[in-house]
Amino acid sequence: MNCKLTFKERAELGMEILAKQRPVTLEQARAQAKRLKEASTSKVKKER
Repeated sequence: MNCKLTFKERAELGMEILAKQRPVTLEQARAQAKRLKEASTSKVKKER
């Protein structure tokens, strides 16, 4: 991976990747967040 990307190049690359993904409904996003929350094994959250 090329680590010498400018911020603009990195943003453009990210937008290209997002454009290739299928659209997600709000209900699908909520269901995914719920599944991830339930699957989380860590009961004690790390402090920053």
